[in-house]
Amino acid sequence: MTIIEKTITDEPTETARIAGLGKSFGDHVVLDGIDLDIAAGEIVALVGRSGSGKSTLLRVIGGLETADRGAVAVDTQPTFVFQEARLIPWLPVVRNVALGRPRPRSRRRDEEIARTLLDQVGLRERADAWPLTLSGGEAQRVALARALVAHPSLLLLDEPFGALDALTRLSMHELLLGLHAEHGFGVLLVTHDVTEAVTLADRVLVLDAGRIADEVRVELPRPRSHSAPEAAGYITRLLALLGVGA
Repeated sequence: MTIIEKTITDEPTETARIAGLGKSFGDHVVLDGIDLDIAAGEIVALVGRSGSGKSTLLRVIGGLETADRGAVAVDTQPTFVFQEARLIPWLPVVRNVALGRPRPRSRRRDEEIARTLLDQVGLRERADAWPLTLSGGEAQRVALARALVAHPSLLLLDEPFGALDALTRLSMHELLLGLHAEHGFGVLLVTHDVTEAVTLADRVLVLDAGRIADEVRVELPRPRSHSAPEAAGYITRLLALLGVGA
């Protein structure tokens, strides 16, 4: 069965439904019967060893890869933020953000909307700057604004904070949670950092050999401190599931 992407129209409690998803590259099975529902406004993190299928799952859900079998239903077309900002260097920041508009109108109107999103990520004064003049954190803020300009119901994040320094990463966590609270989109986050997963996610899924091996629900109020005893317990549990730690 080929992948199905469609709109969930019955006032969904889910923003995405994935059923029986399978994907192979040659003889290597990458995804092996993934079933996953993501509730509207839910933040789900994917953790697992390299090669466990995390990024491939995101790419299939986002339409960048085709599945060999299974189905995907998404409320609206999801948008991506990658580890690299992937900005077009010969376009100013505001035009990079406007490129995320799914149905462009006039350039003036698209740029007005883009500037509004840049204001929300704290970069309105950098709207006319060139991408190469941005810091790493600023570039990722622009990438986030570009993803949100399409008003997605689901945001796909593929290690978007992995290349940032510790302080910038914490700032981006706060920004993401603030935008999530304001806009209400769902999030599927791939990360190698279990601390990041516990800080951000409602649920953490452990992928192993292309399957969801474990699920941990993080029942902590936000904002969360990863140094709190309750959070530390979740981190220790996830590390144990990944085969790391004492």
